[in-house]
Amino acid sequence: MAKAGSPPEATPGPLWLLAELTYACPLQCPYCSNPVDFARIKNELDTDAWIRVLREARQLGAAQLGFSGGEPLVRRDLEVLVEEGRRLGYYTNLITSGVGMDAARVRRLRDVGLDHIQLSFQASNSELNDRIAGTGSFEHKLAMAREVKANGFPMVLNFVIHGDNIDTMQDMLDLAIELEADYVELANAQYYGWALENRDRLLPTRDQITRAQAVAEDYQQRHGDSMKIYYVIPDYYENRPKACMDGWGKVFLCIAPDGTALPCQAARDLPGIDYPNVRDRDIDWIWRESPAFNRFRGEVWMKEPCRSCPERSKDYGGCRCQAYLLTGDPANADPVCDKSTHHDVVLEAVERAQRSGAGGAELPLIYRNTRNSKLRAAH
Repeated sequence: MAKAGSPPEATPGPLWLLAELTYACPLQCPYCSNPVDFARIKNELDTDAWIRVLREARQLGAAQLGFSGGEPLVRRDLEVLVEEGRRLGYYTNLITSGVGMDAARVRRLRDVGLDHIQLSFQASNSELNDRIAGTGSFEHKLAMAREVKANGFPMVLNFVIHGDNIDTMQDMLDLAIELEADYVELANAQYYGWALENRDRLLPTRDQITRAQAVAEDYQQRHGDSMKIYYVIPDYYENRPKACMDGWGKVFLCIAPDGTALPCQAARDLPGIDYPNVRDRDIDWIWRESPAFNRFRGEVWMKEPCRSCPERSKDYGGCRCQAYLLTGDPANADPVCDKSTHHDVVLEAVERAQRSGAGGAELPLIYRNTRNSKLRAAH
């Protein structure tokens, strides 16, 4: 087995490439996974650089290609990149708020071969949706959802769940039925990036989680295969961590807008790791040989209790980013695990949510925008 920081003898290529085309976005979602200091990250890759990235990743075996941001529709070359992705043989997925799209652009994306559009909603009504998004967008989202369906794309809706909207889950699912959704993802916020900034406001209570899970299961039973519903419980209410990204540097490769290559969207926050950039190195070297992608690959880097845990090959010790953000050391066990010596940090956050009663509704939201990003970069 290879030592941490050195490449294994045979590392399979990535299966999933996430192209974060831009951090620009018309929305201001307070749970956004973009870095809180995104305003300082400049110099986006141009079209030619992105095309080279797509080709090199495909040569390594990447098959799933996601276009995200920020808001990928901000990029005027999106259709060019989608068309190249299709030509290379990727299954292409656009992850979008729908803002910046119109009927003509939906048709153009269909015509250049886009396979899949995942459309996000912040809530099931305009008042709550627009308050969470920080801008009026709900009515436009409805119109775009109908255009997506009319143009033959799978109808895939995503709702990020948190304390401000979790009690309206039934209304969300009713909206999904109205829009004839094929797939609905009810994904509780993961508390890094902007969501961590707002955790005391957004983390639901245990009772809210239990009620929401019952609603999701009821709709799953009633709608079966006609509308597939995925409900993801927040890590803080689990006793074992999830296998983040199916393991560091195992299947997932993210390229940030400035060309930084990352094992997950949040990894650039980890200290002491020099992440490679596609401007300087090709994808093959980045994936197989870079110290960054080998830092937490495999198991030999693990400390106790992960090192001797029989579940280490299933969950890989959990999320490295969460371990760092909550304990200060990315090599620690993810503290959502009840075997972690830092598990009390999670229990304290859950207890604060319980005491506040409804996700800390009296606290102000810190919106994801350039002003707030600059303030956090200054600190």
